[in-house]
Order: sequence, then structure tokens, then C-alpha cells
Amino acid sequence: MSRDPISRNNVTLLGNPEAGTTLLFVHGLGSDQSVWSQLTPAFLDGYRLVLFDNVGAVESNQADFREDQYRYLNVGGYAADILEICAALKLSGNIILIGHSLGALAGLIASVRSPRQFGALVLLGMSPRYTNTGEYEGGFTKAEIDKAYEALMSDYSAWTRAVAQAAMGNPDQPQLASRFADSMSRVPREMMLTVLCSVLQTDERDLLPQVPVPVSLIQSHDDYFVPLAVARYLQAHIPDCRLTLIDASGHLPHVSAPEKVVEVIRSILGARQESALPAGS
Repeated sequence: MSRDPISRNNVTLLGNPEAGTTLLFVHGLGSDQSVWSQLTPAFLDGYRLVLFDNVGAVESNQADFREDQYRYLNVGGYAADILEICAALKLSGNIILIGHSLGALAGLIASVRSPRQFGALVLLGMSPRYTNTGEYEGGFTKAEIDKAYEALMSDYSAWTRAVAQAAMGNPDQPQLASRFADSMSRVPREMMLTVLCSVLQTDERDLLPQVPVPVSLIQSHDDYFVPLAVARYLQAHIPDCRLTLIDASGHLPHVSAPEKVVEVIRSILGARQESALPAGS
């Protein structure tokens, strides 16, 4: 890559620079770091916050994507970016990675590649594989995924609106889907196709037993893209994994129900702090 990761990924530092714990936020497909705006205010005082834009997510780094497109033919390229950002910021150890969807899987891969880099993972709407196979229920058949590719290529605007509505859910709040569709449409179609293929064709189930840190899954009760069966599968195959079901619908609960996601993350962070205290304190 031609640029340093701080400028390439538009890294933003917020919160308390003296805090002992860093929260690293990694967004998913079709969004950028602004998607966390309803969560970050809750953690500004007690934590150092690191946010960034995945390569290709915003206009400022789409040239970087085109320059090294092969890097992003699988989710491992985004995992490499995460580790480069951590190295550039000299972050290590007491980092809690909070990732959504593509960003969640990239964070999980990064944790396996660099076992001492993170203290824990908080993952929203993550799937190791989206296609059904054998007894594994990923959520989609191969035929359904092929139709998604065809729809994207035939009418990109209509595809973004349909995906946004399915992903966001909450039909009583149509503005949420509209904003998400606008965000996706800012990614050029050919670039979106590359990233979508990297996500929908992935199968990282073999990595799950290798995850070296505690994992907290946050799952909506009605996620079109990641059914509850996937969350149960993750819980069963990741060594140290806790699943929290929240009273929210859609694939982006940090947008549609941010207060509930904040509550769960606060509980996770509080439990970690208590476990770190010396016995009897």
C-alpha cells in the first residue's frame, strides 16, 4: 500500500488519551466510521477511542483500494489493515476491539494472527460463513447469493435500497434504511461487488477454535443477514465466548437501538474491570 495506515484509513482518536484501555471500532460493509456516532459519546471519559474507515468505504481511500484490490479479495486484507493501524499507533494488549459484520470478522482474524494484540473482542452481527452447507445454517443458499450479485450488477441503486431495507429492518423508521442506502451508494459498484464477494464467499469456521481472547457476541433477535443459528454456532465453537441477545431487530443494532448496545458494552467492560481487580479488593 502506498500510504501509511493513519492517513489511508482516516484514523480518528477520541476520548481520554490517558485511559488504560483502548476501544477500537471497526465498521462493516456499506458504512464508515460515522456509523458509531451514537455509541462513542458513552465512552469518551473513561476510554481512549480509535475509529477508522475501511479502505474503499469512503472517497478519500478508494484509490488505495483500486491500487491493491487483490488485498481485499478476502476479509484477511481488512484484518491486515487493523494490525497495521495498531502498529502505527503503538497499541498493544489492553485493546477491546468492537466490530460489526465485516469489521467483526476482520477483527477475529486479526486476533488469531496476532494473539497478544487484543484483550477481548465485542462482535455485532458476525458470521464466519453466509452460505448454507450440510448441517450449517449460514442464512443463504448459493442460488440466493448468485441472485444478489446479478441484482447488484443490473440496477445498483435499486440493489442498495433493497439491501438497506433488509439489513436495517425497523420499517417504522424508514429514515434509517434510507441513510444506509445513501452510505452504500457512495461506494462505486465494481468496488462494492469485490467486497461483497469477499464477504459472501468467505468461510472462516476453521479459525473459531483458535481465537485466543474472550469474545462477547451481541445479537439482534431478527437479523436478516445473520440468523440466530449462526450466533449459536459461534458460541459453541469459540473457546471463550458469551452471547447476549438484545431486544432489537436488524443487522445494525448500533444504529437502530444504540442505547441497548451501549448498555451491553458497558456491562462487558465493567465485568472485565471487576475481573482485573485483586482478590478481596
